[in-house]
Amino acid sequence: MDPSSSSATCNRKKRKDVSPAEDEESKRFKASQESEEMPESGSSSCLPSITVKQHRLQEPITQNDLMELLRYAALGKAGGVKQPSWCRLRHQKKIKAMNVAIVEGVTQSHFYKHYLTLQHLRTTYTSRVTFTSPSADLASGIFSSEVPESDSLSQRHKEGSPMYKAWMSHPVITKFGTQRRGLTAYVLTQEEMIKKRYPVKGMPGFEEFICTDSVDCVTDSSPLYGIDCEMCLTEKGYELARVSVVDAGGNCMLDQLVKPHNRILNYLTRFSGITAAMLRPITTTLRDVQAKLRTVLPSDAVLVGHSLDNDLKALKVIHMHIIDTSLLYRKDFGQKFKLKVLAETVLKKQIQTEEKKGHNPTEDALAALELAQYFIKTGPRQVVERHLEELWGYAVTEESADCPPTPVLSHRFADILQSLGRSVAFYGKRSDVALDPSNQLWHSSDKEVLASFRRQTKRPFLSVLQFSSFSDRLKSPLPPQEQRYPRVCVDLRDMCVVFAGPFPAGFSQRDVRRVFRCCGPVHKVQMLTSAVRVHAEITFKLLEGAMLALRILNGLSIQRQPIKVTLFILSVGAFLHRCIPNMHLFQVQRPVCGSTLDLDATLDALMVDCFTANNVYAVKLDPSVAESVNVPPKINGHPHAAVDAAQPQLAAAKAQMSEDEVREVFSGFGPVESVVLLATPGRRATHAYIAFESSEDKQVALSSSEALWKHNYLICPALTPPHLPSWVAMTTPNGAADDEERTQAHDASQEMDHIRKLDRRLEKLFRSLPDDTLSVVVLVGRTSAPHPIPGLCLMEVKQRFLRTATWERRAPPTRLSRPVIPDQDTKLEPLI
Repeated sequence: MDPSSSSATCNRKKRKDVSPAEDEESKRFKASQESEEMPESGSSSCLPSITVKQHRLQEPITQNDLMELLRYAALGKAGGVKQPSWCRLRHQKKIKAMNVAIVEGVTQSHFYKHYLTLQHLRTTYTSRVTFTSPSADLASGIFSSEVPESDSLSQRHKEGSPMYKAWMSHPVITKFGTQRRGLTAYVLTQEEMIKKRYPVKGMPGFEEFICTDSVDCVTDSSPLYGIDCEMCLTEKGYELARVSVVDAGGNCMLDQLVKPHNRILNYLTRFSGITAAMLRPITTTLRDVQAKLRTVLPSDAVLVGHSLDNDLKALKVIHMHIIDTSLLYRKDFGQKFKLKVLAETVLKKQIQTEEKKGHNPTEDALAALELAQYFIKTGPRQVVERHLEELWGYAVTEESADCPPTPVLSHRFADILQSLGRSVAFYGKRSDVALDPSNQLWHSSDKEVLASFRRQTKRPFLSVLQFSSFSDRLKSPLPPQEQRYPRVCVDLRDMCVVFAGPFPAGFSQRDVRRVFRCCGPVHKVQMLTSAVRVHAEITFKLLEGAMLALRILNGLSIQRQPIKVTLFILSVGAFLHRCIPNMHLFQVQRPVCGSTLDLDATLDALMVDCFTANNVYAVKLDPSVAESVNVPPKINGHPHAAVDAAQPQLAAAKAQMSEDEVREVFSGFGPVESVVLLATPGRRATHAYIAFESSEDKQVALSSSEALWKHNYLICPALTPPHLPSWVAMTTPNGAADDEERTQAHDASQEMDHIRKLDRRLEKLFRSLPDDTLSVVVLVGRTSAPHPIPGLCLMEVKQRFLRTATWERRAPPTRLSRPVIPDQDTKLEPLI
């Protein structure tokens, strides 16, 4: 044993309660802390970087975990924010910007199915972890996330400051409080409607009004509809002349001119925009509009308007659930803001301008709707803080220079960044994002989203881009999304499946499992008895298990019947024949279907993936098992061995791995960074992943098989990314059937084209980012019924040297043998 091993043993004796993995993690943590404290030297070691902690690799992260990273990257320890619990961001102070690309509809399974096509994502981003899809909108959650209160933030919340006193006596805060709540908190109660003279059923003066088909109560998820009316002056007073309704997405649902019942005295064109020529051909009456309105509005609709009592009276309609923006943005002594002033100040929009002839009710309805959405999403506290002086005219001055600065009361992530002079922006489709509308840029396609971002001469500190084209494609009617995802899973699972046989009569499923588990953890064995002879379909949990089974178990004799192991394929294809001297003649056939056409290229790419480039997969066999495994004579000269079907020798395996032993055996090829033992709880480990510090050490281990074979080790290049507990688990969602019917590819070509375009756009986005930008790509996954599907989070810090390094990694990978087999004239006894 080398000195380092002895030292490690002594340390473990002193600290028996600390496992080797935890000890290594602790050492790496201390080393990273020391490296962060070192002065800048201009080397790449002083550049910001991000890594996922080893013990958290196989634990999916959530939206809260992602926000831990973003908050620390933006604020750091100086802002009272701790390092994320699941990853490590080094040299946080050098992060100059953050960019989050949210890709809707794409799952972790899509990523690995199209692994070859996603060339930019798989080669550029060096940190990758499974992502649990959030139930709410991710973009909105990023901006509205609450930053935990700390000493540095609490200094801004001193209750004795003049700002705090003015803030607490404000009419909006007095009415609605400080907490952000759902829309139901701002719906007028029946008592308020009666007091403000809104149309209410049973109240005098509203006997001839019709009632909409409203439910008794609404929820925070009920839809909002903006409404606005224009009136003319008739012999009987003001009567309806035009009505407009818009839905929550800003779409116009109704825009109708109405013929007043009585003779018109004044068209009020200056305000209404209505002229005699416009109404002359109109035959639509008030009753017609009332009927259309009842058709357009769902039963749980919440009407939004500005001074909505006048509109409802003109419509002669009673609606139970309303939000009036003139009462949201309220003033002292019952005064009201004009809609034009609110739109200009809050929404940064110009409406009811002098060059326009009269008001546009559709424009006014949309403005009122957006004002309500902004108030609900932002909350009363932030609304008051942002517009205290320009809307309400509060000018707070400090009494002396010793007084603290005006506090920033909001703990929302976006508000804190803006208070520090750091801009934020959202690019994507129109949606209810919890962000000031002036900081949102809405576009209808991914191409426009990317182009808009790249046109910006000054990049925002935090930019969130939402790509939704793939999600829109999944919403198409044929084939439905529920049928598409299982097919993706089947395609991925085929990479772990082999067919074997023929077996002797009476060979059971348990016997097959005993034979094949020496190559890796077996997920499922299905006996195939439809043919004359008995065969089996074996599904491994890991890609490496199928690889070793194809290479090692071909020709293994059971009762002198050679096993034929074939890669699982759906249709009849080409046969590859191999003849091994002095052995039974057997076939390794790889019939071809669409999902496995690029299998070899995919496995080669996975071998050189940045997460597996330094890793090997190792299996330890019991000596009795090693004697039973067939090793062709052209490789090591051992003759075939036979296994008795009644009592297979493979069942006698007693091999067991320990981390100390694995480190001791493999450290002879180079420094070992980590060892991950693969074992189910309560069972011994016989398989492991070994990560070397360099790919050269990995190649030495793969080619130096003589010493490993003496220890009964089989190895091959690692294929399964370390953040996946198993490959087959990714292909079987919770509760989903494990044996879906395999069908032909439906629109694989079209799907691949969408994936290729997406990868190119993300590459253009990454290349346009400033240096030292934390880039995060979130493949959101899916939360809809029947089964949630995990996504994937990829992270990288954009740096100058990545421009050339990325293209170097994009060179066609050298095809590696699986596993490495020396030439015949080699003097080493090779490892299969």
